Amino acid sequence: MAAEEEGLTGPGGARPASGERAQQPQHSQQSERPSGPRSVPELLLGRPPMARPLPSFDIEAAPAEPGRLFVEWLATALDAGVLDPQAFTLSTVDADGMPDARVLVLRDVDAAGTGWNFSITADSPKGRQLAHHPAAALSVYWPQLGRQVRVRGSVERAADLVAAAEFATRSPAARAASLVGRQSEEMAALDEYDEALAAAYRALEATPDVVAPGHAVYTLWAHEVEFWQGEAHRRHVRLRYTRTGPVRTPEWTRALLWP
Repeated sequence: MAAEEEGLTGPGGARPASGERAQQPQHSQQSERPSGPRSVPELLLGRPPMARPLPSFDIEAAPAEPGRLFVEWLATALDAGVLDPQAFTLSTVDADGMPDARVLVLRDVDAAGTGWNFSITADSPKGRQLAHHPAAALSVYWPQLGRQVRVRGSVERAADLVAAAEFATRSPAARAASLVGRQSEEMAALDEYDEALAAAYRALEATPDVVAPGHAVYTLWAHEVEFWQGEAHRRHVRLRYTRTGPVRTPEWTRALLWP
């Protein structure tokens, strides 16, 4: 802070005479600053969502199957420089019916959009939740584009051979992290994880084709897929695809939804 703002100098930079008291404004700049953390409404005031140029969504040009549209939107997100466009939120429920959510990485989507693939540890909380109630919702949001994709459906675990093949495609860092295991268990200090991770790297170096115990690949068989395009004046465009045939069949109807 400048000396004059602190009352250490007078006009022109001169110090006040001995015994004089520097004149302070009645409401100094310092006193106007918040004394502590601001509230959530204060932090968000003046920052309305979607207040920026966003792409349009021509629903008449949308393909008949949601998988193709998702690939188009994903490619647009990559071209726009969206960070981590493959990250999505998986929502499940536990044995008590309480909802749970976490961010994962989308591994694949079939051309029709019926099967959405991801991998997790089967004995993790989310793995146990899916074993108890094999249904989930998946959501993706790309802020730069104001675009959201929502998927709901049943979940099925793939064979262990599929999981092993998928595990081999992962980076060494991802495989080592999976080998550490003990996901969501309480930990006393970060040093414990560092030691376990170092041991996992050694195991991976000794046996490059090792597969983490419990590593599993799942497919969310979509019943509904919704594409949501935000707009600054809340004229959001929502297009929902609904599967009309059995699981795994690419038969869809489409409907425009009110914002």
